[in-house]
Amino acid sequence: MTYYGPKELAAAFRTVRKNTIQIGEDIPEADYGYRVTPETRSVAETLVHMAVTTRFPEQAHIVERRSTMEGFDFPALFAKLTAEEKAARSKSEILELLRSEGEKFAQALEGLPESSLAERVSFPAGMVPPEKFRFEMLLGPKEHEMHHRAQLMVVERLLGITPHLTRQMQERMAAMKAAQAAA
Repeated sequence: MTYYGPKELAAAFRTVRKNTIQIGEDIPEADYGYRVTPETRSVAETLVHMAVTTRFPEQAHIVERRSTMEGFDFPALFAKLTAEEKAARSKSEILELLRSEGEKFAQALEGLPESSLAERVSFPAGMVPPEKFRFEMLLGPKEHEMHHRAQLMVVERLLGITPHLTRQMQERMAAMKAAQAAA
């Protein structure tokens, strides 16, 4: 028995995506063009990037179930994803893209046989490490999204927005203090 299989991967990814969507909802559409610096992605581009980057692991690890990344056309993939990020979308369209792509990926994770997570996937010669377990590679999209979500939480602060996770923690602390005072 393992403690973290396909269902747990899917549940954890759904939690991360739910928090990403909340950030997307909290940032006003008027600020979706905001960039911390000229060379960084805008809020909208970052959210779309997060929405569509699950397509690679889904294709490589779930649809094709590749045992090697040798021969995979990464430049073509990145060009396609970058074009997706640049496409004009409204806030509601971006939020729907996050919802639909996130749920599609989570369902694909849930459908994996547990044994597939122990499979090794090799990389082209010269890459370090030369291989990884499929589990680690399927955990990667969650970690990648959390990285970008942290960036968006800094953007929220720059825009004068208290991130929702901070607001929730402040509410819990206030409730605990009120309960202590009442006791």
